[in-house]
Amino acid sequence: MSSRRLAPLVICCATVITSAGPAAAQSYPVRPIRVIVPYPPGGPNEVITRTIGEHVAKTLGQPLVVDNRAGAASIVGTELAARAAPDGYTLLMGTFAFAVTPSLHEKLPYDALRDFAAVAMVGSSLLVLVVQPDLPVTSVKELIALARARPGELNYASSGGGSASNLGAVLFQSLTGVRMTSITYKGAAQSLSAVVAGEIQLTFNSIPPAMPHIKSGRLRVLAVSAAQRTAVLPDVPTIAEAGVPGYELNSWYGVLAPGRTPKTIVTKLHDVITAAVRAADTRERFTAVGLEPATMTPAEFARYIASEIEKWSRVVRQSGVCHD
Repeated sequence: MSSRRLAPLVICCATVITSAGPAAAQSYPVRPIRVIVPYPPGGPNEVITRTIGEHVAKTLGQPLVVDNRAGAASIVGTELAARAAPDGYTLLMGTFAFAVTPSLHEKLPYDALRDFAAVAMVGSSLLVLVVQPDLPVTSVKELIALARARPGELNYASSGGGSASNLGAVLFQSLTGVRMTSITYKGAAQSLSAVVAGEIQLTFNSIPPAMPHIKSGRLRVLAVSAAQRTAVLPDVPTIAEAGVPGYELNSWYGVLAPGRTPKTIVTKLHDVITAAVRAADTRERFTAVGLEPATMTPAEFARYIASEIEKWSRVVRQSGVCHD
């Protein structure tokens, strides 16, 4: 998708109808707010939503109710949110996949920018490159050397085409020229279990589910996917500094609303959610599961989403990742 085509869409995503006026924002909310999490229960999306929800409920006087709507790689829940009434009572916990999905499907039942209003970035979770402890590598450079010596023989576990774990490996192979084989599993937990069990040599996976295995020594961590080191694993180098210049992947999380939600309500939600993210106990709970708090204004978040869609469209196109 070209930057010229994205420009008006960014405006659509950042600008919302203001017809409800200040009065609506003053009285809002008068009932519970539903937050659709387009994944099964128990993942980082739900942890984030419930953590933030505790603060928001105290401020607004209404609870944030988690509604897990998994299916079709997050499309089911995302479509449900897109079609909801734009009144501030249905929100979506969006993720990195929100920006990748448009590149993998020629026809989606929603437009990722036009049909949503960006509300607030809330956090990010980097990927970690982890390997079996028995694999004879202790660094990214050694892994590259081994993969070059055994082209196609090393297997990596992923959650399927277009997932962060898959694209993390795709980007790695693209920048290093190595060739590895993808083995698909249903989610991060199964992917990690396969590496722990010795069925698979390595995986690019989210920090939260990988942390217990890293701490126990059942997985060896080689690097993280960010441009800079993370406070969660301060002694672990980035993939870029470990030998793959230009490598960066950030698995982000943020709240979105249906596209015609009044600007006054979007602003009110942004303010209370951002305050929740910046709370000391939120940082502690996020850090404990490998998440880093992050905040942006609605306009900044809208531009970020658009840039992510464009970036991963280019990566998917160049890599030949399967799409429908």
